[in-house]
Amino acid sequence: MDRKELIKGKIPTDETGITIKKSICAICGPGTNCGLDLYIKNGTIIKVEGGRWHKNSRGTLCAKGSATMQYVYHSDRIQTPLRRVGPKGSDEFEPITWEEAYTAIADKLNRLKREEGPQAAVFYVGFPMNIRPFVHRLARSYGTPNYCSASSTCSKAMELAQESVFGSFTVADTKNTECLVVWSQNPFYSDTSKAELILERKKAGMKMLVVDPRTSPIAVRADLHLRPRPGTDGALALAIAHVLIKDDLYDHEFVENYSVGFQEYANYVEQFSPQRGEDLTGVPAEQIVAAAHMIAEAGSAAIEYSASSVVHHTNGVQNYRAIFMLAALTGNYDRIGGNLEATKTFGNVCTGFCTREKEYQEIPLKDPFVQRMDNKRTPVWTEYFRETQCVGLPQQILTGDPYPIKAVVAFGLNSRMWPDTEHMLESLQSLDFFVNCDLFFTQACSYADIVLPACSSVERSELMCYGGGYMVVTEPAILPLYQSKSDFDIIIDLAKRLDLDDDLLRKGYEANVDWILEPSGMKIEDIRSYPEGVTAKSQMKSGTQAYKMRGFKTPSGKMEFY
Repeated sequence: MDRKELIKGKIPTDETGITIKKSICAICGPGTNCGLDLYIKNGTIIKVEGGRWHKNSRGTLCAKGSATMQYVYHSDRIQTPLRRVGPKGSDEFEPITWEEAYTAIADKLNRLKREEGPQAAVFYVGFPMNIRPFVHRLARSYGTPNYCSASSTCSKAMELAQESVFGSFTVADTKNTECLVVWSQNPFYSDTSKAELILERKKAGMKMLVVDPRTSPIAVRADLHLRPRPGTDGALALAIAHVLIKDDLYDHEFVENYSVGFQEYANYVEQFSPQRGEDLTGVPAEQIVAAAHMIAEAGSAAIEYSASSVVHHTNGVQNYRAIFMLAALTGNYDRIGGNLEATKTFGNVCTGFCTREKEYQEIPLKDPFVQRMDNKRTPVWTEYFRETQCVGLPQQILTGDPYPIKAVVAFGLNSRMWPDTEHMLESLQSLDFFVNCDLFFTQACSYADIVLPACSSVERSELMCYGGGYMVVTEPAILPLYQSKSDFDIIIDLAKRLDLDDDLLRKGYEANVDWILEPSGMKIEDIRSYPEGVTAKSQMKSGTQAYKMRGFKTPSGKMEFY
């Protein structure tokens, strides 16, 4: 094959000058970020493939990852720091230098701290999620307890449901379960590596129950597909529980020895007969009965859930509480093949190894008496989570209750995340100072005073961690385009410009990650020496039913049905 044909075929050889660089797609949540093989010629990406070297994604790639070239080279990317020169919402901005941008931000935030107090500033992260511990620490170092994230309308509600029932977070043991309950998830679109695993397990004889109003790619492969009306998932779970209790299919040992409130729970679900379940949800009564028996009669059952759709209702947390109680009712909590206890230890991922991420981001405030802005509004949330519930942020900006919010420093703030977008834009309109960092000029950027250009994951180096202890350090596949910078560099630069009393944060990304990783015995340089990633030697055990010895991390010390 001659050189022209080799180039046309994008074949990586010395003759074509095409090389393959390993990278990561970081558009989704970090636990599902897939490996990429990027074909590079003259410093430009010319082809994208899933990286078979990646232990987690194993060469699979969804539509978002496949579109890497489209968004990385899109003409709408923010190219330089911008300063608003017209009215808010007018899209009238002028390019400025990074020096001018940092000076403007530092001047405003330092003056705000002196005049109003640091609590008047809010620090927010949408995506990428990997930067959240670093922004959280930046906020605390500045002195404000008001750090928040997009998880306020996403995964935190699901986590709150689990915490209130079990006192801990869980993950489905899909690899070992005999019956997988896929509730509101479509891994063929959102987690292709998991879809591949599910197909493998189905071939091996695993039963699968799918709960989804739609006929999705995962649903058509189910042994039983339940299609509830949107928002009625909780009622469906209670109807399934009704059958489990009425037909004596529940785990008596677990209920009697390791739970509280079962009788109150049983009394409550008595009203949710299969027929009433059908009336409320639209799922035929006979399917509700079949689902209960499928779950109970399997040797093990695991609930594979999503972070979002079930909780996107006013009764969202209660929906998921009812769903996760099914794992307890059938004795499938923290047992092999069930829902395993897990702890998020790095970048919102249950990595399986120990870190100091919590200690890293929750450094003491200089003023220990300053209150979070959500203390009165969402007391249960405040009890469980170390980040502010930000759905009420627009209301607080507009009313000043319980105290004024004057500035927001955001990484990837998208006003459409809020339930009432116009209300959020109204609050941004009245805000004294707003900084937003993003790849693209979203609607929220129109209301910013300063807009900063971020680079994509293929233009930066970072540590990516996954379940099972797998971790990878990526290298930039291409140089950052235009004047964009990595979010990490922007955070470190801001820490220096704000003259924070935080020596660690000022040392840069790798020093901070090494500090967090210290209990794992790993350092960035150690991991970097394995281009295809490495698995941590020290792993936290799960599926051991440790609750039998030390109880549950709930107020009662037991799993709480009521």
